[in-house]
This record gives sequence, structure tokens and C-alpha cells, in this order.
Amino acid sequence: MAKPKDGAEPQEAVVSRNRRARHQYDIRDTLEAGIVLTGSEVKSLRNGQASIEEAYARIEGREVWLIDCDIPEYPQAGRFNHKPKRPRKLLLHQREIAKFAGEASQRGCTLVPLKLYFRRGFARIELAIARGRKLHDKREALKKADHAKEMKRAMGRRR
Repeated sequence: MAKPKDGAEPQEAVVSRNRRARHQYDIRDTLEAGIVLTGSEVKSLRNGQASIEEAYARIEGREVWLIDCDIPEYPQAGRFNHKPKRPRKLLLHQREIAKFAGEASQRGCTLVPLKLYFRRGFARIELAIARGRKLHDKREALKKADHAKEMKRAMGRRR
């Protein structure tokens, strides 16, 4: 990873994105969290292998856990390998957990991972508090996006 220029944000090496999340959910708020990983998991992530499509986060007591995140085994780890779908602890401040616990406990809300990436050498995950969309909401969102694209195209032709 290249070093950032003066005052610039550090670069992110994105490992995995949850592309369906923005289509299936209304995103209300986002939060960045660290992840507790083993060595073979980090090696596997650095190879660009991970899937957060079916993953979600759960608040248990005063901790947040990432469930169903698939990080495949690292072949060179041998007997020191990890379980691919094990629950992984997320690193958050207690005030962030308290804030998100209140919002996520509302009916129909869930914690959904949006992207898994490296920043400054540490694995991070971007979580969102989201509410599931109904089919008619999804259609309406697609119509709005198409309309915005058409407007942008029309403005581009004018210039």
C-alpha cells in the first residue's frame, strides 16, 4: 500500500463488499469496527478471499459478534488453520455499542456488514444499521436511481 500524501486519508485495500445490502436494506447509519482475527485468517484476507454476502452482526451482552462471515482456510497454514465460518468478535467502544444496540433493537432493524477492508494494516469492517425493504420499496429505489442517471446523462449532453 502506498503512503498517503500530506493530509490525505490513508488508502483502503478492499477485500470484500456486500453489494446486495444497499439493494435489500435501507441504510440508516454506518460504523467502522475492527475485527479479532487469527494469523491464517489475515493471510487469507490478504489474498483477497472473503465473503460477507450472508453475514450479519449480533450484539450479545456488551460485545458485538460477526456471524456467517466466510473466510476460507489458508492452504499453507496446515494444522494451524481456522474454521471458515466461525463467529468473530468486533472491536468497538462501549459507547458505540450502546448507541447501536438501542437502534438495532428496534423492530425490523439489523446490523449488516457493507465492506471488509484493510486500513493502516488492520482489518476493518463497515457495519450499517439497516431496515429490510419490501419488494415495492426496491422497485421504487430502482426507479429513482434510473431517473437520476437519466438526469445526469442529459446534463452531460448539454455541456
